Amino acid sequence: MTPDFLVVGAGVAGLRAAIELSRFGEVLVIAKAGLRESSSEYAQGGIAVALSDDDEVELHEQDTLAAGAGLCDPAAVHCLVEEGPACIQQLLDWGAQFDRKGDGFLFGLEGAHSRRRILHAKGDSTGREISRTLYREAVAHDNIHFRSHSAIVDLLMAGGEAAGALVYDESSHRQMRIYAHAVLLATGGMGRLFRYTTNPDVATGDGVAAAYRAGAQISDIEFIQFHPTALHLEGAPHFLLSEALRGEGAYLINTEGERFMPGYHERAELAPRDVVSRSIFKEMHRTGADHVFLDLRHLDAGFVRQRFPRIYDTCLAHGMDITSSLVPAAPAAHYSMGGVRTDLDGKTNIPRLYAAGEVASTGVHGANRLASNSLLEGVVFGARAGKAMQEWIGRAPAAAGEVPEPLLPVMEEPELRRLTWEDCGIRRHAQQLEAIIERLALTPMIPCREATTALYELRNMHTVAGLVARCALARRESRGAHFRADFPETLHEFQKHSLITKTNEVKFI
Repeated sequence: MTPDFLVVGAGVAGLRAAIELSRFGEVLVIAKAGLRESSSEYAQGGIAVALSDDDEVELHEQDTLAAGAGLCDPAAVHCLVEEGPACIQQLLDWGAQFDRKGDGFLFGLEGAHSRRRILHAKGDSTGREISRTLYREAVAHDNIHFRSHSAIVDLLMAGGEAAGALVYDESSHRQMRIYAHAVLLATGGMGRLFRYTTNPDVATGDGVAAAYRAGAQISDIEFIQFHPTALHLEGAPHFLLSEALRGEGAYLINTEGERFMPGYHERAELAPRDVVSRSIFKEMHRTGADHVFLDLRHLDAGFVRQRFPRIYDTCLAHGMDITSSLVPAAPAAHYSMGGVRTDLDGKTNIPRLYAAGEVASTGVHGANRLASNSLLEGVVFGARAGKAMQEWIGRAPAAAGEVPEPLLPVMEEPELRRLTWEDCGIRRHAQQLEAIIERLALTPMIPCREATTALYELRNMHTVAGLVARCALARRESRGAHFRADFPETLHEFQKHSLITKTNEVKFI
């Protein structure tokens, strides 16, 4: 099978790139699960863009840089916010329906934003609406083809260039080679690496792991954003309780009935996410509880039901009325700021290999992503990557060589997720990081006998856990979402990006 372009991942970034690529040739989009299962589908909070009358692109830029704790790439941030409004207009042209108030849009406020600039769809289903819009546009193109239940195993390489991907087809239980002139990784995040996460099960770091094994540069992978508030209710999933709840006035209350955020930050519940997550973690430790509460009882019940219908209905299905009860919440792994290092056009250090969306590290998020910038990143940089990849049309790669037989770790997934949560989680220390690095290094690796998607995922999670731990150990400071109990200060000497490859240990550039 030889399309002109192979897109691995069917979320916002992958679909937007595929639409752009359809102008230049045949496109194949593969998805590990169903075509509609991605982190994009679960994005509640919204998409940030400077469109309101009292907002400016420059203010959005300043807020993003401030949240990034000194590690944002200014050029990437400028690109994001400058091209954002036009990208939103394109979504509107394709039929996206965002919530409105009268003749204008209804803009929400979230933590670390200085203006109301968050567009929502159906209150708290923004990612689903954008994905729906892009999917409908993509299927209208005859030269965009889709293949579901196809998981990337490894990249196919030829003379140091990407020549396609080795894919595991779940329906036939066989590996297949897909060749292409250029490959885009749009595989999303890696939240399932952790015991508690808001991410769907497909978020296992597949793109980062495959790129690393092929020789790609991995950057800033230690910066994992832990969302402050995931539903913490026995028998319920760790469902995301959107930051927009706090943006609309919800309070955080500890188990002793005290509102505690004003004591931690001047912006209280609207402080940057890393601050709120660590504050909750401290309160949980201080009180001996495994959760805090979100309090919406002082807000108008009708407004809450209308503004957050998906959250309201989900919690109600688990016996929790958020308008009249305290809602138990705790932090959970949510977003990876780092990933496969790219330039502003999605190019990696491997010719013909591109990355966009959460799997990529453009530098746009720095050490701490500003709320609701992720969907915008997927749209903006997905389009840019699609435009850039057309340079390879008509220039087929050399024949790919043999792919080494996959080696699978002898480790149970729950153990791996427990280790990463305890040793690479919200609070880190050299002793913990050294312990998990040693444990992962000593894990027996055996040849793949009877492959399954789950085993390939475990292999990728094992690889990425090692990358996170090694980069977190090397960064001997605390910055943004990375907090070291043994190095609590932010140090100028580490105002650099981490970089690790298959052949080189961690360095900072």
